[in-house]
Amino acid sequence: MDKKILLVDDAAFMRMMIKDTLTKNGYTSIAEAADGEQAVEQFKLEKPDLIIMDITMPNKTGIEALRDIKAIDSTAKIVMCSAMGQESMVVEAIKLGALDFIVKPFKPDRILQTVSKIIG
Repeated sequence: MDKKILLVDDAAFMRMMIKDTLTKNGYTSIAEAADGEQAVEQFKLEKPDLIIMDITMPNKTGIEALRDIKAIDSTAKIVMCSAMGQESMVVEAIKLGALDFIVKPFKPDRILQTVSKIIG
């Protein structure tokens, strides 16, 4: 699988957990960003097939980064991650073009199910 995935989360352990799940299942081309600003820069550099992005981050939120990335490429595939209780932000993210959302703490099979549904 040569699909490129960008993981965006300000918590390094969350990126590590998702990356671990993905690499164990054949997704090996994975870039990372620690906030929304880095996400937009990495998107321009890497042109990932899928972005898995947290909503709540410093510098630039996932919602702001989603908006910026969609302005650069309206076909960008983005899945948002959120903690329980962020329903209004999830709704906003979907309206802005996010394809799906995963609620934290997430189960590895939920991540894989979402990734395979979107990029195969």
